[in-house]
Amino acid sequence: MELYAAAKTVIAPAARAAWPLHEEGMHHIPAEGPVILAANHLSNIDPLFIGVAVPRQVTFIAKRELFAEGNIAQRTFTRALRAIGQLSVDRSPGQTSQAAMEESLKFLGNGAAFGIFPEGTRSPDGRLYRGQTGIAWLALASGAPVVPVALAGTGRILPHGRRVPALRRIGIRVGPPVDLSAWLGEEGKARSRRAATDAIMAAIQRLSGQQAVPRYAASVKAELDKGTG
Repeated sequence: MELYAAAKTVIAPAARAAWPLHEEGMHHIPAEGPVILAANHLSNIDPLFIGVAVPRQVTFIAKRELFAEGNIAQRTFTRALRAIGQLSVDRSPGQTSQAAMEESLKFLGNGAAFGIFPEGTRSPDGRLYRGQTGIAWLALASGAPVVPVALAGTGRILPHGRRVPALRRIGIRVGPPVDLSAWLGEEGKARSRRAATDAIMAAIQRLSGQQAVPRYAASVKAELDKGTG
């Protein structure tokens, strides 16, 4: 916690100076106790801005590829993520998303604020894609409130292929906790996880105004990589 606070005193002012933040609804985030922040995902730099904007420490478990050591911009971003307490997880064969969710459950059990991108990967075109149901399992198993978060403008800062971050204004909107009471205790039921996840994604969409796509972002990206999308 001390390292996070020390790092944030350096990183947050620098980030705000380079990328002015417009914030709405921060009062919806509880000051203490377990909470899941469910956000849309436009850029690899998204965790940094959530960490800067949210008053309390937020931990993300992100895919290891996010912690790149390639060019200067990637290395700088990686150092910033690690400095504010973000964790990487191995998504290679044999390492399941369920294992990551169970690790996240431990953090929530200790009263942490946890950040998750339910789409599972960055949006390939700025639209909002279908959420993966791991977030519903985590919310229903832990009982932690899910607070929706909508980012805007981050996708234009460091788009794929860009080496130097662009200087642009960023928006972050936070909504009230999503009502998941209809599915409490049903994390073991696939239909309940799907319905709860859809409710979370609908809350994010209302905040972001993005067009919702009833497909997984990873599938669309795979098609684009093959030249079939």
